[in-house]
Amino acid sequence: MPMYLSRFSYTPETWARLIENPEDRREAARTYIESVGGKLHGFWYGFGEHDGWNLWEAPDNVSMASVMLAIGAGGALSSYETTVLLSVEETMQALGKAKSVRYRPPGKP
Repeated sequence: MPMYLSRFSYTPETWARLIENPEDRREAARTYIESVGGKLHGFWYGFGEHDGWNLWEAPDNVSMASVMLAIGAGGALSSYETTVLLSVEETMQALGKAKSVRYRPPGKP
């Protein structure tokens, strides 16, 4: 199954609610991804541009997009972005196929 790395930031209102009533959000995240046949591999908070990161596995992009849309529609996040991760094997396959792509830079005949 494809792997996905999500980066998110909470709104100030969400942080205020979590300070008032601390909650481990891993279980909620696990429930969301399992509802589409996926798996949560990790959930972290940190300092910096984003408040947290999730590592997910989902059956396909449509399933992952449905989770992202549902979370985004909830209003608790100020930003949310997800990157599809490629395995080393997939990257090696892509490198092999890249040889057959006839790319032409803009402005070159």
